[in-house]
Amino acid sequence: MPGRTAADVAQARASDHTAVFFGLQNCSPIEDDIGLVEILHGLGVRFMQLSYDNQSLLAAGCYEAEDAGITRMGREVIAEMNRVGLVVDMSHSAERSTLQAIELSSRPIAITHANPASWHPVARNKSPAVLKALASSGGILGLSLYAHHLKGGGACTLEEFCAVVARTAELIGVAHIALGSDVGVDLTDAAIEWMRNGRWNKSGAETPGLGKAVLPQQPAWFRGSGDFGNIRTGLRTVGFSEAEVGDILGMNWYRFFDRSFGPAR
Repeated sequence: MPGRTAADVAQARASDHTAVFFGLQNCSPIEDDIGLVEILHGLGVRFMQLSYDNQSLLAAGCYEAEDAGITRMGREVIAEMNRVGLVVDMSHSAERSTLQAIELSSRPIAITHANPASWHPVARNKSPAVLKALASSGGILGLSLYAHHLKGGGACTLEEFCAVVARTAELIGVAHIALGSDVGVDLTDAAIEWMRNGRWNKSGAETPGLGKAVLPQQPAWFRGSGDFGNIRTGLRTVGFSEAEVGDILGMNWYRFFDRSFGPAR
C-alpha cells in the first residue's frame, strides 16, 4: 500500500500489507521548476536526493572532482522541501554540498544509505565531520548493506558490520542510526551500468573508484529483506539492548517519518 505518513506503517502492519514510501535518487523530476516540489510531495514522494554521483542543478555529486556546494537553486529547493515535508537526502552527494545542506535545511535531513568513510573510504561513504553534523542537527543515517559500501565487499562478516554499527552509535548516538540496505533483488550488471551512466555519457564511463559497473556479490548473511533477523542477532551480540535493536531496525525511521513528512510545524 502507498505510504505517505508514519501512521501508514501501523495501518499496513495491522492489515498484513507493506507500506511503500517513494524517494527520488536525484532531482531530475523537478527539472528547473520549483513548483514541482509540492506536486511531487502531493503524489506521494517523501525523499529526494539533491544529486546522484554527478553535479545537478542543486548540488555536487560524490564523484565530481570539484564540489562547489549547494547552488542558488539548491537553496531555494531546500527551503521548499522543508515547507512541504519532502526530506532532503544527501546519500550520493559530495562532502561540502552535504555539510551545507545540513546547515541550510531548517528540518533534519537524511543520509538514507551510506556507511562511515573511516571504516571503508569509498566516495559514497561519509566522513566523521558529516556524521557529527548530521546527528547534531537531528538527522538520521541509514547504514548501507550494499557490498560496495562494506569493507571487504561480499566477504564482510556480520560481526564486522555490527561492530561498525556500534562504533557509529558511540560517535553520533543510537537515535540517529537506522538501516538503509540499498540492496536490490534480481538486478543485473547491465542494469547497474545503466543506472551509473544514464544518458549523460555516450562512451560508457567507468564509475570512479569502482571501474566498470558490476553487480557485487552480497554477503551471505544479507541478500534480501528476509535476512534482517541475522542483523538483529548480530546487534544483540555486540551489546545493543533489545530496545536499541528495535530502534535501529525500524523505530528510528518511524519517528523520523512522523516528524518529517508533513508541512513544517
